[in-house]
Amino acid sequence: MKLNDLVRHIDHTGASDAEITAITYDSRKAGPGALFVCLVGAWMDGHTFAQSAYDQGCRAFLVEHLLDLPANAAQIVTDDTRAALAVIGADFYGNPAEQLHIIGITGTKGKTTTALLTSAILTEAGLSCAYIGSNGVNIAGQHEATANTTPESLELHRLFRKMLNAGVHHVVLEVSSQALRHHRVDGIPFEVVAFTNLSEDHIGPGEHPDFEDYKAAKHRLFAEYDARVMVYNVDDPTSDYMRAGFRGQTVSFGIDHAADYHAAQLARYRSETALGVDFVCEHDGSATPVRVMSPGTFSASDALCAIALCGAFGVSPVQAAETLAHTPVQGRFEVVEGLPGRTFIVDYSHNGLSLTSALKTLRTYQPHRLICVFGSVGGRTQVRRRELAEAASAWADYSILTSDNPDFEDPMAILRDIDAHMSMDAQYTLIPDRAEAIRKAVAMAEPGDIVLFAGKGHEDYQLIEGKKVPFVERDLIRAACRELQG
Repeated sequence: MKLNDLVRHIDHTGASDAEITAITYDSRKAGPGALFVCLVGAWMDGHTFAQSAYDQGCRAFLVEHLLDLPANAAQIVTDDTRAALAVIGADFYGNPAEQLHIIGITGTKGKTTTALLTSAILTEAGLSCAYIGSNGVNIAGQHEATANTTPESLELHRLFRKMLNAGVHHVVLEVSSQALRHHRVDGIPFEVVAFTNLSEDHIGPGEHPDFEDYKAAKHRLFAEYDARVMVYNVDDPTSDYMRAGFRGQTVSFGIDHAADYHAAQLARYRSETALGVDFVCEHDGSATPVRVMSPGTFSASDALCAIALCGAFGVSPVQAAETLAHTPVQGRFEVVEGLPGRTFIVDYSHNGLSLTSALKTLRTYQPHRLICVFGSVGGRTQVRRRELAEAASAWADYSILTSDNPDFEDPMAILRDIDAHMSMDAQYTLIPDRAEAIRKAVAMAEPGDIVLFAGKGHEDYQLIEGKKVPFVERDLIRAACRELQG
């Protein structure tokens, strides 16, 4: 594709007839025929890597200001390279999103669970559906990892093209506030969008300066993308704000308030393979029994949102319930079978809010003891670590403080930060090696205990000194159980 043709839909200066065979924002992948896009992020500025891209043979650059590069480097100048990337990425891959039914889900909690359940329901209903979000990418059974909940726009359009090539025409996309803020989903023709809930999160350096900025970023999905249907949580106090400016059909779901899709008669269940919740979905004069393979009121809310989303494509609550009854969500209250009478749970809860919610939910199942294994990722604020400590102190009978994704931070230093905020009467120990912490938790578990391994969830690695080291928590739990059983 000619460079001039590639940039024809963006405001720019500069011109070139160079043939573009690839687009990249990673200078390590730049080379002859590539267009190097200089993205400006919270911590790094891609303009500083332009010379490196040139040295590797790249001769075409999308920039926000002219750079000191050799004269044979074509420089296309635009006001915002991230916004421009969304446009040229779509054009480069032939605008595949226009041929897809795209569902976008945003909110603080529940995006992943809702998205995965929605994808499973639609697929079983005969509408093959892909997934993009925190748990990676799934297209027709093929899995890819992602660096962000919502990938960069260029990656999204590559994935959309891959879906079409695989014969998949529906996709559920988790839409993060950062994706909305940084133009990753600009121009995507969302057909159905959903709002799960909103609470304070992702506020701090490199994220949102305050809650109002965070809330406004979420609102963009409903005010600016002209979807035909908006599914929203009527129980959330910010739902009116989120609906403001939406011009399509609105469909509500809720537990505490009357809604188009209403959950009633909630009840807990516990088996050897799952902790879950039963409820009755009331919709359009009918009542459908629903069983969800994860516990708590919020799980019922996530399932109800998924049912409503699928309803926008003609799938009935009865059809949805059939799928939900046998569909767990990896890394979200995932029960790992191990020792008789003990319940081991892997969950992604990684901040104070989500850990509190998880522990309070598990407490309602009246365990003999509730044991919590958790840590904090490197580079996070003291507030994050204080909130984790407060959650464990308040709701766990015993805690093991351990490593999560320390990255470049000393794991023991992270644990000391958490330790400083644990309550005086809390029962806990510090074990920096997470594999050792897992073995300790499994060994000390007694019949009737619930053990929550928090923080890793679906992740299959630990981030240590900038490198992803293979680490699959559920496998280590099973191995520890086998050791005890001889």
